[in-house]
Amino acid sequence: MFLDQLSLAWPEVILGVGVLVLIVWGAFQGKSNAVFNGAAVLLLAAAAIAAVVGPHGSAFAGGMIADPISAFAKVFIYGFSAVAIILSDRWLARRGEQKFELAILVILAALGMGVMASAGDLISLYMGIELHSLALYVLAAFRRDDAKGSEAGLKYFVLGALSSGLLLYGASLIYGFAGSTQFPEIAAAVAEGGAEGGVLFGLVFLICGIAFKVSAAPFHMWTPDVYEGAPTPIVGFFAAAPKLAAMVLLARVLSEAFGSAIDEWRQVIVAIALLSIFVGAFAGLAQRNLKRLWAYSSIANIGYALLGLAAGGEAGGTAMLLFMVLYMVDVTGFFACLCALNRDGKPMETIDDMAGLVKERPGLALAITAFSLSALGLPPFAGFWAKFYVFKAAIGAGETYMVWAAVLGLVGSVVAAFYYLRLLKVMWMDPAPGATDKPAFEGKAFAYVAAVFSFLACMPFLYFIEPVAKAAAAVLG
Repeated sequence: MFLDQLSLAWPEVILGVGVLVLIVWGAFQGKSNAVFNGAAVLLLAAAAIAAVVGPHGSAFAGGMIADPISAFAKVFIYGFSAVAIILSDRWLARRGEQKFELAILVILAALGMGVMASAGDLISLYMGIELHSLALYVLAAFRRDDAKGSEAGLKYFVLGALSSGLLLYGASLIYGFAGSTQFPEIAAAVAEGGAEGGVLFGLVFLICGIAFKVSAAPFHMWTPDVYEGAPTPIVGFFAAAPKLAAMVLLARVLSEAFGSAIDEWRQVIVAIALLSIFVGAFAGLAQRNLKRLWAYSSIANIGYALLGLAAGGEAGGTAMLLFMVLYMVDVTGFFACLCALNRDGKPMETIDDMAGLVKERPGLALAITAFSLSALGLPPFAGFWAKFYVFKAAIGAGETYMVWAAVLGLVGSVVAAFYYLRLLKVMWMDPAPGATDKPAFEGKAFAYVAAVFSFLACMPFLYFIEPVAKAAAAVLG
């Protein structure tokens, strides 16, 4: 019986056992490269197993659920975590800061994200969130001698503790009024008694706690400082895999535990989505640091993903999943560009640093152009199709205010266009302040692959992945 349940958690078992082996290996051998390579292979193996593992079901008294949406999320979570390790390896080595513990922390964070994607009750929900959050706090401050890095880690930890308190308070209220931590039993209690009083109050706190994890406004205050202070490849990791895990977790909670109360929680999600879109759009206008700029861009983009989620049902779930996957490619590709670019040994992290880049490094300039236009939502780039699915789901939700939310989301895209186009103007028209260093191979290689995907390969990819996303989102229907 126990082995049957354990078979549903093979990806997590492999990561849990593998990370223990890598810790011992790194401690005794001290070979960081070997640990980084082993960690990347381990994550890719977990992603492959998540794609083929079966049968689906629940395990550990309903605390873990193996189903199409958890498998879909884990494939991309583990895959992009492996990319973060590959980018971090050489980036840190060039600075003499390579330590095998970083690979261990990325695996632990990915393990927590896997638990989040498969959470079936409030206890496993919290365990997954805290496991991945504690690893991310340390990753943010990994460069201990860097003042901004230490500040980033401290701010992330303090504000993260506050969000955990909100989440736990909401979970305790839900448990107290529903009488269970299991999502199906909470759903039965909500359907029987309605989402009133303490249950609804608890749900709002729970949404606020998870909204912090995805950098949704008004719980976004940690994001710009953490993005600016954390190591560049780790920022690309922050902006991708953890966001997908938290969005899938939020979708599961809202659909499986509070599906009958969609009229109540949809309004909260729409409000958070629109606030995120406009905070990200307007606050980004004043940014000159590219990491802070992309922090506000990620806040705005999470607003679009939340808008798709608010649409509800299979269409809304499909829109959210496709949006997140396409966004993850763009944002990871952009930070891969930043990993590759240096001038006189210093990282190029401001808009002014990018002046004249098209003459110095035309390939990377074209890649950044592709990612910027995609984030803007210009056709035929991947970001256009991501927003197309979101707006289509919102308009098809059957509520007038959802149509207006889609219109306002489009207005937010127009506002944000300014800071993307400003970056392009500086790269293509301004004179270069000096020669750039030879780009790092791994950053340049991934940036080119991601840029080609964003411009040319996203349509064939969507042709194959859309049915998979629909099958995954059917769990939420």
